[in-house]
Amino acid sequence: MAKLGKRTAAARAAFEGKANLSVEDAVKLIKSAAAAKFDETLEIAMNLGVDPRHADQMVRGVVQLPNGTGKTVRVAVFARAAKADEAKAAGADIVGAEDLMETIQSGKIEFDRCIATPDMMPLVGRLGKILGPRNLMPNPKVGTVTMDVATAVKAAKGGEVQFKVEKAGVIHGGIGKVSFTEAALAQNVRAFVEAVSKAKPAGAKGTYLKKVSLSSTMGPGVTVDLSSATAN
Repeated sequence: MAKLGKRTAAARAAFEGKANLSVEDAVKLIKSAAAAKFDETLEIAMNLGVDPRHADQMVRGVVQLPNGTGKTVRVAVFARAAKADEAKAAGADIVGAEDLMETIQSGKIEFDRCIATPDMMPLVGRLGKILGPRNLMPNPKVGTVTMDVATAVKAAKGGEVQFKVEKAGVIHGGIGKVSFTEAALAQNVRAFVEAVSKAKPAGAKGTYLKKVSLSSTMGPGVTVDLSSATAN
């Protein structure tokens, strides 16, 4: 078994025997143990009582974090004419049509979010095998297929986070930086949990929210008391 480094060993020792903490205590513990040389992300993992193989148990949505993510989001927009101008004015990093499609097909993907006007979807649809696996395909359910491209771009830049359940019934997300204040991170945690709770599908049976865990990018995880995570 590989020997643990001093930093890893110290972090694990700090988390030893701690579980089901309040959101505030969990955030405080994670912030105190984060020792990487970069500003780590606070990450959330939620275990849900769903089987996403069934269409009526799919969970996906979007949440505007009250304190943002602390991450610079690069936004690409498929649009033409006036809508392309609106996207550029709103701060989109890349705007195009056929030229953008060709760039993506060449393997050059230099964006974190992709937005499209409805009339561009026949073009964007050709990129499904490239954008789909990367969770970049525009989708009207999360507001990335829209005529209001300016609002969509500003939301993406301002701390909007998309979420989608994975095969094992787990949702992951980055919800801030450990350099944020404890209060700001706690607000983001509860906003994310509330959004996932509201996205409960009609086909979900039994317990929907099973477990919520928090961790930093390089640190151990800790479970959070569900009643604390869902408190307003």
